[in-house]
Amino acid sequence: MLIAFTRYSRDSTFGVLRENIRFVLLMGAGSIAGAFLVGAALTVVAGPALIGALVPILILLVSAAKVWRHADD
Repeated sequence: MLIAFTRYSRDSTFGVLRENIRFVLLMGAGSIAGAFLVGAALTVVAGPALIGALVPILILLVSAAKVWRHADD
């Protein structure tokens, strides 16, 4: 993360974040809330159910990687 921060701080990438500060704050709050809820669910929900919930996330990650790789071509 430090390398990415250094790289992006050298160009105008953070200017885009400043323009969309409301979106950035909402995404950050959603990430924190999601992490809290999933952490709380670990004590209640059985392991197989959590694995079933993670499969769509894995599919999204693979899809994102393919789109990202395609954008470089």
